[in-house]
Amino acid sequence: MARKRTATEGSGGNCCRVESLVSVDGRGQMVLPKDIRERAGIRPGDKLALATWQGEGGVCCIFLMKTEMLSGMLRSVLGPAMKALSDA
Repeated sequence: MARKRTATEGSGGNCCRVESLVSVDGRGQMVLPKDIRERAGIRPGDKLALATWQGEGGVCCIFLMKTEMLSGMLRSVLGPAMKALSDA
């Protein structure tokens, strides 16, 4: 079961906050707490992209983001580059 935490890493309280602790069951599944799903706008059927940060010889951080956010970021980064290539 998730337990809410209020510890904040860094200054300002806007980044790297421990929101809750979750357990992984025997099938590798976990439940995202309802309040976090609501604040993130995650609904049943939504797709999430999972990204990892490597460090200390293995994965040290796991990130989840809605796929439409990832698509938007890729378009904003790659769009101008692709346009520049097509104009060349």
